[in-house]
Amino acid sequence: MKPNIYVIGVDYGSDSVRSVLVNAENGEEISSSVFNYPRWQKGLFCDPAINQFRQHPLDYTEGLEHTIKDCLIKAGGKIAADAVKAIAVDTTGSTPVAVNEAGVPLALTPGFEENPHAMFVLWKDHTAVKEAAQINEHALKYEINYLDYEGGIYSSEWFWAKLLRTLRTDEKVRNACYSWVEHCDWIPFLLTGGSDIKEMKRSRCAAGHKALWAEEFNGLPPNEFFTELDPLLDGYTSRLFKETYTSDEPAGFLNKEWADKLGLRTSVVVGVGAFDAHMGAVGGQIEPYHLSKVMGTSTCDILVAPSADMEGKLIKGICGQVNGSVIPGMMGLEAGQSAFGDTYAWFKNILGWPLKNLLHQSAVIDEATADALLEEMLDKIIPELSRQAALLPKNDDDELGIDWFNGRRTPDANQELKGALSNLDLGTDAPRLFRALAEATCFGAKNIVDRFISEGIPVKGIIGIGGVAKKSPYIMQMMADVLNMPIRIHQFEHTCALGAAMFAAVVGGIYPTVEEAMKRMGSGFDSEYFPDEKNVAYYASRYPHYKSLGNYIEQSPNHE
Repeated sequence: MKPNIYVIGVDYGSDSVRSVLVNAENGEEISSSVFNYPRWQKGLFCDPAINQFRQHPLDYTEGLEHTIKDCLIKAGGKIAADAVKAIAVDTTGSTPVAVNEAGVPLALTPGFEENPHAMFVLWKDHTAVKEAAQINEHALKYEINYLDYEGGIYSSEWFWAKLLRTLRTDEKVRNACYSWVEHCDWIPFLLTGGSDIKEMKRSRCAAGHKALWAEEFNGLPPNEFFTELDPLLDGYTSRLFKETYTSDEPAGFLNKEWADKLGLRTSVVVGVGAFDAHMGAVGGQIEPYHLSKVMGTSTCDILVAPSADMEGKLIKGICGQVNGSVIPGMMGLEAGQSAFGDTYAWFKNILGWPLKNLLHQSAVIDEATADALLEEMLDKIIPELSRQAALLPKNDDDELGIDWFNGRRTPDANQELKGALSNLDLGTDAPRLFRALAEATCFGAKNIVDRFISEGIPVKGIIGIGGVAKKSPYIMQMMADVLNMPIRIHQFEHTCALGAAMFAAVVGGIYPTVEEAMKRMGSGFDSEYFPDEKNVAYYASRYPHYKSLGNYIEQSPNHE
């Protein structure tokens, strides 16, 4: 192939969007850019007390324009506009939004600009717990189990539960809502100038893992399934989709408006979108039966298996199995933990409370010094806790935690569950609590691996990607010890964005398959953690206690 052909991968995370400009010949990063969502940073439209987390579409569009233009600026004029051949996008999910018939999110239309129910419902929004429970109960009434390919349990984090809750909650949104769209489908639609929702190419990844779409059902469940659940859902299947598309297919070309905004050509191909972890698994060079763990605020765990191997197999308690959701021709299996980095961030916020609330009241230092000291101390909390926790002796009666601080995603989704800490005494200090929290998140990871294995899916290796994987050797070593498996850490900093760039290289016609793009553009691994035998035995002795404590919490009538 000709050298100096470039592609752009865009990765929308929970807190920010990042874009990378990549040389498609070898996967070299030319430049990258990160944009923190300004409205999200201010906590607008969110209410953590009721698990409401909404994001305004302007955060997404502003970030899209900023990061791509910034990447081109950082390239220093070395990249001609016509050398960029394709763009592909991944997002968090399920993160859907109410749209009108033209496919415009209602928050971008008059009268809805400040309405949280007209905005994107972020993946970790759990306001639809009641609706998810009703879907699970309702599905039992049918001879066909429409939850079979979703792991058998529907989650409040997902597409239909969020739609039903939105329709029930806000009459104005209900009357204006024509259809319901995933974030990963809307961005390509926007970039290609889509103006008719019926023309939107819907991601198989999103539809299969979150929206009850399955090849075996020839699409979505019938309209009757939804109207018998609640008449408010009548007609939505006809305004959604029957066909879905894998992300090696183009959504269209960059329209003139966005081409002019970004300084690119209308010949740029835009790929069908997907979820971040699924494209991240490709960026991290996933292999069959190796578990790719994207470790950030939550974890999303992806495993691929040859479709022939999965014939007749239904894996219980995971987040779905979908043919082609990761690599076309392979079955994509998804699992994950609803809180991972968020667990450490919660503890950091508790420890940082005096700094945030009292430092500026100090009569000893001025405001500028207080600001600088606050930033310095907050940055040091997790690294220092990790260092001190690693020095602690290991005893059978050490503090023990349960990692369900944002509910449990896998195995067996239950977003009503809560986290816990036990075995506390007057000798318990911050490093010991941090160790218990880190151990709990690693035990949660083991619970997922154990479920795959018990369901007949071997796990031959672990691939770590994402912020925690890159930044926390303490937690990665603990995870290797808990899983008793080596963990390879992918060296690319923005691995999900790299995966999106690999898909862009395929939709742009540079490579014929995703596998070839991975081979040519993959950057390999820069570190590997191996289990320490003495630690393996320690964690193996504690894991049954984690399971027992979890069972107690789950069975307690007060666990909610």
